[in-house]
This record gives sequence, structure tokens and C-alpha cells, in this order.
Amino acid sequence: MSTPEPVQPVPAARPEAAASSGPASRCGFVSAPGSEPFVSLYTAVVLLAAAVIGLVIAALTILFGVRPATAAVTGLTAAGASVTVLRTLIR
Repeated sequence: MSTPEPVQPVPAARPEAAASSGPASRCGFVSAPGSEPFVSLYTAVVLLAAAVIGLVIAALTILFGVRPATAAVTGLTAAGASVTVLRTLIR
């Protein structure tokens, strides 16, 4: 009986092609090497926190009994005002 030969892994033709061939890269979610992202992490955190604050204020305004249009304006105002505060707090 002969001993089996060890299995060697097959190298990728181009390592950068193997890393960027997933479905996320085709949709544009993965940036190309050397390019900067569309929105920085800092900006994304500030805008996400402002959106959450605006939604909470709008929901509380609706629960208070105000018309939905007024609650939407109140939520947008709260989100816009919170951006400036969050920029100074998150540094």
C-alpha cells in the first residue's frame, strides 16, 4: 500500500481579485484599496445618533397628542439641533 500524497492548496490567480469578488463588492459596499470612504465613521455616528434623537422626539410628540405633521417638524428640528451638540460631544 502506498502513502497518499499531501494535498497542496491551490493559490488564487490574483489575491486582490479573490478578496474583492464577493457580492458586497459588486454592490459598491466595499471600497477599492486606496480610496477613502463616502462618509467617515465619525459622521455616520453623529448622523445616526441625531436620527435616533429625532425619531424619539417625534414619537413622544405624537404620543402627547399633536398632529403627525407637527410631530415630524418637531423631530426634524430636534435632529438638526442635536447634530451641532453631538459634534462637540463626540470627539
